[in-house]
Amino acid sequence: MTKALTPAGERILTVASVLFYERGIRAVGVDLIAEEAGTTKKTLYDRFGSKDGLVLRYLERRFERWSEFVLDHIASYATTDRPLGVLDALEVWMRNNHRGCGFVNAFAEFGGTDHPALTVIADEKDWTRDLFIRLVDEAGFENCAELGSKLSLIHEGAVVVSTAGGRSDAIEDARSIARSLLDVRGTSDGVKSSGLSRRG
Repeated sequence: MTKALTPAGERILTVASVLFYERGIRAVGVDLIAEEAGTTKKTLYDRFGSKDGLVLRYLERRFERWSEFVLDHIASYATTDRPLGVLDALEVWMRNNHRGCGFVNAFAEFGGTDHPALTVIADEKDWTRDLFIRLVDEAGFENCAELGSKLSLIHEGAVVVSTAGGRSDAIEDARSIARSLLDVRGTSDGVKSSGLSRRG
């Protein structure tokens, strides 16, 4: 649980989150953030310590919101439908995130450095993969680590192709590939053609 922010801190984080995502982290300076938030650089540094501290909080907040969004979205799905439900959630999420994955974008700027943001980026990718693994396990599939990891790769690819690749149908294609992998259109025995099967 991250420490609660003051109203001024929340304004700064809200403004910074939009600017970092839309323009890139390195391209946005603290002067612009403070001006857009209607505050001062001193207040920004008082609340976050440094620009790096603000970047870290931006990614932590984005992670929190993404994970909550996905879990809320799939909560009403039947257990067997939840692995595909993550892709449904992604499609809705991407309607307001036209620059693709904020974590991948941040990695493009900080990869190869010792920036603390890299830990949050890795944590988000691990969380998404682990979510798929857990969901296919709960749906009754065997080989959950393998199957969940493959679904996670399909998910990540859909984000890139739907944005950088300019393919508006990429997430639908990802769903089709995931259905084939899960064989949800086949018999209730689960995935046979891929060597994966349901327990039971």
